[in-house]
Amino acid sequence: QVQLVESGGGLVQSGGSLRLSCATSGSIFSINSMSWYRQAPGKQRDLIATITRSGVTNYADSVKGRFTISRDNAKNTVYLEMTSLKPEDTAVYHCNADVKRSYSLPYSSYWGQGTQVTVSS
Repeated sequence: QVQLVESGGGLVQSGGSLRLSCATSGSIFSINSMSWYRQAPGKQRDLIATITRSGVTNYADSVKGRFTISRDNAKNTVYLEMTSLKPEDTAVYHCNADVKRSYSLPYSSYWGQGTQVTVSS
């Protein structure tokens, strides 16, 4: 099996910063893209940042210039550095990874359980 565990969420004041981490473990042959999503109460889960295995990144307009996604392939870990946080960034943040469990299997998508980020005004 494959597990993704997020950490680093919490309560922060508007304008503050947080760094989220997501460690992938288990039966892993290769990890392709890794992403961060967020879901605010009563809203759909939205993609906010993606990073390929080679390090190419892409961001949603709502976080561009404020958030930075990075990864450590040796540790199978993806990070999200969040700065200039706003109350509208309040949400549960989930990581996602496309994982190949063996040479013969295709890539499958796995999710973490989420970590709460709350930004107070």
